Order: sequence, then C-alpha cells, then structure tokens
Amino acid sequence: MQGKIRVAFLIGDYPAEERLRREKVALSYANNEIEVGIISVNTTAYNRGNSPAELQLVVPAFIDGFRQAEAEGYHAAVPLGTLDLAVDAARSVVDIPIIGPAEAMLHIASFLGNRFGVLVYSETSLVLCRRIVKQYDMTSKIVGWKKSGFHLPDIIGNRDQFLQNFVAHARELVDEYDADVILPMGITQCPVHVNPDWLSDQLGVPVVEGIGAPIRLAALLVGLNLRHSRKHWPRSPLFPKQ
Repeated sequence: MQGKIRVAFLIGDYPAEERLRREKVALSYANNEIEVGIISVNTTAYNRGNSPAELQLVVPAFIDGFRQAEAEGYHAAVPLGTLDLAVDAARSVVDIPIIGPAEAMLHIASFLGNRFGVLVYSETSLVLCRRIVKQYDMTSKIVGWKKSGFHLPDIIGNRDQFLQNFVAHARELVDEYDADVILPMGITQCPVHVNPDWLSDQLGVPVVEGIGAPIRLAALLVGLNLRHSRKHWPRSPLFPKQ
C-alpha cells in the first residue's frame, strides 16, 4: 500500500482534560508508517460502574463512529477502552478491520506467556471483563484478577492511592499468582496513568496495554491486506456500503 496506514481511534464523551490524556496516548503510537486519527463518538462509558445494559446502549453511536471512520478513508479502526464497544456489530457493518482492545491484548499476550494476571477498576468492571474474556475463550489463561479499587471517574481524584494499589496488585499477581503477563483491562490504569514499559521493568514480565496494542495490530492487518471473514460476520443489509 502506498502512503501511511490510517487507523482511527474512536473516543466517546469525557471531561476535556480526561479526553486529552487519552488522545495524547493514542496519537503517540503513530510512526513513519502509521497515522492515528481521532473520531468523536456521541456517547460515553465514563460512568461509576457499567452493566451490560450501558454497553448495549452505546452500540448505535459507536457503529456511527466506525462508519464515519470508513467514510473518511481510514484503513482500520479501534474503539477506546477494554470493553470492546460495538466491535462485534461493527464488523458486519463496515469493511475495514475493527480491532477490539481487549481481544488484541489477550491474543498478543498469548504470544508472550501463558498465565495472565488481570487488573481492573472495581467490582462492576470485574464482572464485565470476565464476560469479555469468556467471550474470547481465554478464561483458562487467567490466573488471577485484582481490583485497583476505584471506579473509572474517581481515579483522577485519588491518583496517588490508585497508583499505589495498582502497582502493589500487579506485583502480587506476578509474585503470588505466578502470572507471566500482566493485562490492565482498563486503559485509565495503563497506559493513561502508568507507563507500560516502566511497569514491565518493575515486574520483570511483559505488560500488554489496550491502546497501542490494538492500534499497531490494526495497522498490521491492513499491511497484510487481511479483512474480517464475511462468513463469520455477514454483511448487515441495514447498512449498505457507503
């Protein structure tokens, strides 16, 4: 392919400073071969506790965002967050690769180890992340789950305590649960507030995060000219090609 591979990163509604943090991290994964662009989505999962109901409510807005990305000429798209919002639906709506952050993290981790330690925000996010891991048939690889102890919107106001909890629990997963890969399922933990390279050096095991991993994986699929199987994700008749 001539020119850069263009990957869209879809972000829902956030407070301005919080959104800027996420945009900066996503844009940092651009390089000489990959262009990263931001697509705004008119909905949010920035709540104190989400349930399966909230996840379903945001799907239409994210589908619109994926369609916008395709119409603007992006070669692939990634939604913000390890809840993989609307990923399954979008693959039947657009023809560009759609990469779920949690799915990317789990599969990349499988190349790096076999015993995954997972860090989530709180009890409610634990419930949702367990569902996602089960959906991708990776439950057998999880050796331990730990909660950093704060709902997503509360992290910034409790940053010092959050960082202390997060790093301590990550070490516990490695030392006591024998995890050989760490997965922060919640990007506000890592890479937004914790540098994954620094954490990996501290722990002695790889840390696979949910912004750079899916962006770079999406670009890889485009570079290999690979697309989602229409046998597995048949094209929706409700969304004609643009």
